[in-house]
Amino acid sequence: MTTTVPDPGLLALGLDGVMQGATSSYEKRLGDMAGVYRDDAAYRRALAEKGAGFLVYRVEEHRNVGGPGALIIGTSTLQPGRYGDEFAVTRGHLHAQADRAELYYCLSGTGVMLLETLDGRSEALPMRPGGAVHVPGHWVHRSVNVGDEPFVTLFCYGADAGQDYELIARAGGMSSLVVDDGAGGWSTRPNAEHTGYART
Repeated sequence: MTTTVPDPGLLALGLDGVMQGATSSYEKRLGDMAGVYRDDAAYRRALAEKGAGFLVYRVEEHRNVGGPGALIIGTSTLQPGRYGDEFAVTRGHLHAQADRAELYYCLSGTGVMLLETLDGRSEALPMRPGGAVHVPGHWVHRSVNVGDEPFVTLFCYGADAGQDYELIARAGGMSSLVVDDGAGGWSTRPNAEHTGYART
């Protein structure tokens, strides 16, 4: 039996999230974020002012190495913004293979990694350039930009992990929101619309 050995990938990363050597990318625009922010009136005002095509975040990935044990490596660039008192967020997910972990390393900007377990544990971990968050398996997670510049992270996870993006939507959002604290910083508060997580 012959084993096909994949070629290594040389990646060049910019502090702006541009990854030379990326094999795929996708963008989420304001029109794609319906139902993500709990302040729907603030979201609709932003939609009317900025338009559905306003860029919220961009992901670039290197995916051409497959097989057992393969990794997906990428960058996420989340633009700043507020929707009511909620800071700009990615959609967030739990890995479809829930025991798969992920690493996030901050390249630039200021953000928070919001994490929760299905049984109710919650963490909000601040991130600055040079800092990293190890997201263990079984943790729902999303990036939050709490600064005034793009929040750029490098991420890495197992290629077999997959993502369940609908879990958060079915639960009425994550159980905690990252909000403006009114004093130039951020804090968390409970999301009254959260109904609990149910895997399908």
